[in-house]
Amino acid sequence: MTRDAYLEEIKDYLYGDATVAKIWGVATPALSEPQPPSEFPDYSKGNRYTCRDSDFWTSGFFPGSLYTLLARNEKYPEYFPSQKINPVKLEYAAKWWAEGMVKHKNKTDNHDLGFMLVPSFETEYLRSESEKSKEVLIKGANSLASRFDEKVGCIRSWDELFPIKGEGSRTSNFDKDLVVIIDNMCNLNLLYLGAELSGDSRLADIATTHAETTLKNHFRDDWSSYHVVMYDRETGKAKDKFTFQGYADESAWTRGQAWGILGYVETYMYTKDKKFLDAALNITKYYLSMLPEDGVPPWDFDAPDKHIRDVSSGMAAAFGMLKIYECTKDEEILNYALKLVNDCIKLAYNKKATLNNDGTVDLGQTDTILGKSTFINNPDVVEEWKIFDHGLVYADYYFLMIGNKLLELGLYK
Repeated sequence: MTRDAYLEEIKDYLYGDATVAKIWGVATPALSEPQPPSEFPDYSKGNRYTCRDSDFWTSGFFPGSLYTLLARNEKYPEYFPSQKINPVKLEYAAKWWAEGMVKHKNKTDNHDLGFMLVPSFETEYLRSESEKSKEVLIKGANSLASRFDEKVGCIRSWDELFPIKGEGSRTSNFDKDLVVIIDNMCNLNLLYLGAELSGDSRLADIATTHAETTLKNHFRDDWSSYHVVMYDRETGKAKDKFTFQGYADESAWTRGQAWGILGYVETYMYTKDKKFLDAALNITKYYLSMLPEDGVPPWDFDAPDKHIRDVSSGMAAAFGMLKIYECTKDEEILNYALKLVNDCIKLAYNKKATLNNDGTVDLGQTDTILGKSTFINNPDVVEEWKIFDHGLVYADYYFLMIGNKLLELGLYK
């Protein structure tokens, strides 16, 4: 299919009332509560969302989804049903849901502050230059920077390893080991934002050093990525490479590859260092070469159970590819991104919700826009942690962000 054919194919899914209804229907019950939400949508196994406490790493994506719709309405009102959802109420909802995340600006025991804070507070700062959102981003960046190990050249991801069964079980020592996961590449944007807003170049230097160290140690010769690298804090060298969420230590967990694509193109956009763009392109080429015939990523490229998919990986990867297109104007990359979105929609777009004229919503059978994602399916994790074939809040978030990015790029006239 041509670029224009893909754009036409996915348009109604990206901007239709049914997509907006999923977010609005989940958001509105909290608006009548006396306090902002303290639990946030994470995944839907079955019909309804399972929520997590605000300190869980996915908690920023639902407020960020509301902010993505707010930005869409303000910049591209013809692509938002403002006759059904009052824009003032939408702004209130975005701020109300984000309020519960403000306190995490001082959190120093979590590497995911970029995921938790950027989706809401960057958008709020860009639209209003709010001093509150600026403070959240700067303080959050400094909290994240406190986890940087100068000897290793990386930000600590987990304070300790999660237990798994069997021979793959490992332990770590907080004082001697530094555990780094590929996901961390997508938290560096908080450091670059903090540097821009505060003038503290140290924050950007930490982000760039982390990206360089990860580039050196996380990738195999074919540009597939390990999930986890454990470093020796005394020598600064990598001592072990393995997986937690993927199929096996030497396999390619697909969402990890997507984090690599998105993280490296964003790092390039801040630094303009071509080696980071080259990395994003090389990871993309690997990713595309491994997709099955129907174009929807499995949960792990090397796992035998190919029928178990991860649409969240597809959405994060496609969003990263659109950013590569933004930097390069490479039409082939754009076409691959659009095809990936279209293929995922065909398999995973949930039955439609209804947005009524008065703004009320019938969510239909499920809370999420998309299904067919996989949080974790490592055969060696404890059974209660295995979650697959479900909706994920960040699959929906990146789906909405893809819609906004296509508008920003002028691809819909």
